Amino acid sequence: MNEYKLWYDKPAEGWSQGLPLGNGRIGAVVISSPDREVWEMSEVTFWSGQAEAVPGNGRGKEALEEMRAAFFAGDYERGDRLAKQSLMKVKSNFGTHLGLCRITLDFADVKPDPAGENFRRELDLSQALVRSFSEAEGGLLKREVFASHPGDVLAARIWRQSPERVSFTLTLQGITETFETHAAAPDTLEFRAQATERVHSSGKCGVWSQGQLKIVTAGGSVECGADTLRVTGAEEAWIYFTVATDYRKEDAGWAEESSRALAGTVAAGYERLRGEHIADYRREFGTVELELGHPQQSVLPTDERMRRLRQGEGGDPQLYALFLQYGRYLMIAGSRADSPLPLHLQGIWNDGEACRMGWSCDYHLDVNTQMNYYPAEVIGLGDSHLPLMAYIEDLAQAGRASARDFYGAAGWVAHVFSNAWGFTAPGWDTSWGLNVTGGLWLAAHMMEHFRYSRDIMFLKNQAYPVLKEAAVFFLDYMTIHPKYGWLVTGPSNSPENHFYPDGPESGVQQLSMGTTVDQELVRELFEFCHEAAGLLGVDEEFREQLEEAIGKLPPLQIGSRGQLQEWLEDYAEAQPEHRHFSHLYALYPGSQITPEDTPELAAAMRVTLENRMLQDELEDVEFTAALFALGFARLHDGDQALRHVSHLIGELCFDNLLSYSRSGIGGAETNIFVIDGNFGGTAAIAEMLLQSHAGCIHLLPALPAAWGTGKVTGLRAKGNAEVDITWKNGELTGAVIRTHLAGLVAVRCGGRKIVLEAAAGGVYILDAQLQRGAS
Repeated sequence: MNEYKLWYDKPAEGWSQGLPLGNGRIGAVVISSPDREVWEMSEVTFWSGQAEAVPGNGRGKEALEEMRAAFFAGDYERGDRLAKQSLMKVKSNFGTHLGLCRITLDFADVKPDPAGENFRRELDLSQALVRSFSEAEGGLLKREVFASHPGDVLAARIWRQSPERVSFTLTLQGITETFETHAAAPDTLEFRAQATERVHSSGKCGVWSQGQLKIVTAGGSVECGADTLRVTGAEEAWIYFTVATDYRKEDAGWAEESSRALAGTVAAGYERLRGEHIADYRREFGTVELELGHPQQSVLPTDERMRRLRQGEGGDPQLYALFLQYGRYLMIAGSRADSPLPLHLQGIWNDGEACRMGWSCDYHLDVNTQMNYYPAEVIGLGDSHLPLMAYIEDLAQAGRASARDFYGAAGWVAHVFSNAWGFTAPGWDTSWGLNVTGGLWLAAHMMEHFRYSRDIMFLKNQAYPVLKEAAVFFLDYMTIHPKYGWLVTGPSNSPENHFYPDGPESGVQQLSMGTTVDQELVRELFEFCHEAAGLLGVDEEFREQLEEAIGKLPPLQIGSRGQLQEWLEDYAEAQPEHRHFSHLYALYPGSQITPEDTPELAAAMRVTLENRMLQDELEDVEFTAALFALGFARLHDGDQALRHVSHLIGELCFDNLLSYSRSGIGGAETNIFVIDGNFGGTAAIAEMLLQSHAGCIHLLPALPAAWGTGKVTGLRAKGNAEVDITWKNGELTGAVIRTHLAGLVAVRCGGRKIVLEAAAGGVYILDAQLQRGAS
């Protein structure tokens, strides 16, 4: 089934054409050509830097009051200067995620074939296998690679479809300064490396790793050098790669973990390892199917399908189904329930670009990390969300010091960036570093996980304690606006945007009081904690505090240009082309704005999106395209949503369908792989087919005309339900709702609506009119 494969008939020319593999911890990008294959290896905890305290100036609320007085008086320059003095502290060893090593296989008896006339490479999404096929003098040479989650190993098989033998040389090279290899056995290389670099840290601190690479053959021979393994005349060969790190491990025994994993893998054998890998992966991947049509283009190579999309040649709706399934694949490959860290800027992979410049390959908390997990629940991968839940718990612990030291407040706070060590201090400059709700935005994923799962134990033991402490911070930190009497945050950014307080002549500013995104997030937090405390039967006095505070929060406001205001005041945008529009949060992923319940605000949100689209200098990046699509999907405009998903796939993805940020934007020196576009686009496609954010399961809320006939199975809705939908000629033909909890479930499509008295384990078959059939 080509629709479930990325495949190419030309060699990969570099990383951006390689095919990604992952087991939730170990990652690889496989770059294949007829006579060579390169594996760019990564491991999610391989970070430079170290945990370091970033102390405040000890003046807490006193310093805040001085800043706030300046902003309330309209003296933005003084307020910004005071914020720089009090909140912008030196950070020395923040660090970055780094690539681990490079493995190169050279095939001596395969002639180079630059045109790739007798070559094919593919990523099979249904089995999480990368394969390549090279025609050589001795017959077809086959290679297969996968990253096993149950085996915690990368494994490969190399063989011929003929009696001829296999010969090749494998070379293991480091990427970081400290990388040592030696022959541990005649068929095994061992390596030890430290994650060090000198852009984001001192070059002296970082995680240590130790691993092994072993080749097993049937027949032939293996010779081992300092960093090479040479196979000669084998019937077939199997390669195994394992690695462990000392990340958050105090016991020196960590260095033996990889050798133990390798021994178990070799003892089990390749076929058993492969079978267990596929079965484990299929349990996650096989829950969702999407059919949008099977046109002739489905049999074309993936890069050709992308080229045709760029040139405006329609008629390939199944390409969007492929993109959604690729997003699901990347989620499974990059984030499993037991992953030690969540997905960062590049998932678990690393092309080396972001970490060599000022960006850093880290956790951006002003949309990027959040977008990584936007689709997790709806596409049936709630377990992949769990590493983020654990990370948020750790961040909340670390954020107590930042709340105390910078603001003199209780609870916890985190700002715009974080790392493997739980960094929570403000960023490097007031122009972007004072996103005071960055940690809260991330923690909102706990609300989403609960809304989908309705897992009371998760709410009691994980979500509510973290979110309550976030609410404690904002109750302590926020202040009453002297002009409006509203409870507001600040000083803070609307990430990473700028404004004119009184027109261009007043100069560009970035900090203000009560930015819209802050108020949206705080309102959602307070309302959720109020509801959660009631569900759990706890903290009655705290609920009363929240209720009083909710009544003082600012309303969402419509500006003079018909737009949803991004700031408390109707400032003019200094960068109307800016890539961020964080106040979209109330529409997506939040639900404070909906076309049904708040039509005027929904209309203002549409104006905001359309105004941004019309800018000739629009900062055209992957996450912006995804946000446009998500926003229009929530506004029930499927054709506009599809336009932006098409732009994302056709213009902002490499040939391997990984999304990127364009060179020159945000300081990017090259086109840089950023994985949030993959996940944001996946979420947008799902939102076009199913929404459940407004107390109702909404079928086909934003179906574009180009997807006239189709079928989707296995999507999840809030309230722990699963949904299958079929449609024809743009109209619903039927749906199946599977409920895992008892209660009333509202379902709508178009102007029709039904309320089901659902049972736990119930299956409800609905026809085109939402009437119940036999179940």
